[in-house]
Amino acid sequence: MGHRIGLQIAAVWVLCCTLQFSGQGQTPRDTGITVIHAGRLFDSERGLFVTNRDIVIKNNRVDAVGEDLAVPTGAREIDLRGLSILPGLIDVHVHLLYLEDVVKGSFSEGVNAVVKEGTPLRALHGAARARTFLSAGITTVRDLGNSGQFGDIALRDAINDGSLDGPRMLVSGPGLSPEGGQFPGLQQKHKAIAEEEYRIVRGPEDAALAVRENVIYGANLIKIYSNNTPNRAYLSLAEMQSIVEEAKMLGVKVAAHATNNAAVWRAAQAGVSSIEHGYQVEDSTLSLMKQRGVVFVPTDVDSATISALMERAPAEEKPPEGWIQQYLNRSRNRLQRALKAGVTIAAGSDMYVKTGRTQGEAAKRVLFAYADAGMPPLQILQAATWNAAELLGAKNRLGVIKAGAFADIIAVDGNPDLDIHAIEKVRFVMKDGTIYVGKK
Repeated sequence: MGHRIGLQIAAVWVLCCTLQFSGQGQTPRDTGITVIHAGRLFDSERGLFVTNRDIVIKNNRVDAVGEDLAVPTGAREIDLRGLSILPGLIDVHVHLLYLEDVVKGSFSEGVNAVVKEGTPLRALHGAARARTFLSAGITTVRDLGNSGQFGDIALRDAINDGSLDGPRMLVSGPGLSPEGGQFPGLQQKHKAIAEEEYRIVRGPEDAALAVRENVIYGANLIKIYSNNTPNRAYLSLAEMQSIVEEAKMLGVKVAAHATNNAAVWRAAQAGVSSIEHGYQVEDSTLSLMKQRGVVFVPTDVDSATISALMERAPAEEKPPEGWIQQYLNRSRNRLQRALKAGVTIAAGSDMYVKTGRTQGEAAKRVLFAYADAGMPPLQILQAATWNAAELLGAKNRLGVIKAGAFADIIAVDGNPDLDIHAIEKVRFVMKDGTIYVGKK
């Protein structure tokens, strides 16, 4: 144990030194008044771009937005008229403390994260990944478990107190799961490995207790596994109803991992706020989600990313010819059916695998997957701003540029309303009134 602690202390020291000597330590918080001159500004509430707007920022909030606003005495002026201005993007499904190599496989990588890497080192790795989300223009994330025992809360708090640069984080703590978590083939005598990564639920009363534990220890929301794929178990409807009831009592929302139709239906019946994945959801279940106001988070993969991942997969695990296109067609059809049903879409990447890109840039490509499915660019931008903020319970505070909102603002080259790929060209990032990219 002492040797392990020594390694973790050394890891902290190396990371701190690396940040210090690379000039990438924490960015001092900006104060005072800033005026941004915008040529094109995305009105996320209405889903359209408006022109010639000035944005007045005082400390960490937007004070005013309008045409030809007076510049307060002593204000710093930033001219972004040649760029497209958007609210900071929001990714509502991330795992900053977990990154998997497809060559090694999910089981061995999951065990390695728990048994070898450990929560302190995972949090340090998460800190480095957090910076890449901010650089990509993603200023807020919802982190949904796979963070050991509350490592996500430690990372969130370090970002909040200014020790680290990263996106604003809303975190779930350990996900509430049926027996075995997401460790297929785990021997019963080693079930403690799953219990280190997940909060295993055993009955409705224990489910309510699990909610209380997570909230008391700092969670902003609850993540559940309606089904715990690749394992075959389900939470019972009674367990999920108990979770939702307790979460409502404590003022937090519930996000449900649900991959097949039965898992989605049962979670929606239980009253969760969002469905994550929903790969095999049927039209009748989408109608239920619409009726109950359940938000859908399609964690889709664009064609370029999935092709790159399959190239890296071991030969014995490569899918048969034509599988990639069939997978993409199913995902796109499912998203089209959700849009037709009128279900609210919030953007979430679930990007936990190594792709050769930074994790932040790779996560942003979920928006290209939506475009591949035929979702219009303006709706995609709303899914990553206005809709996502509503799901987070932060309507009018995040995902929008208006008076009273947090000053989370990005600028990109080009016109993302015409070509969503313009969001790859981030030239300016402000979070909470502080500039992280494009500071002069």
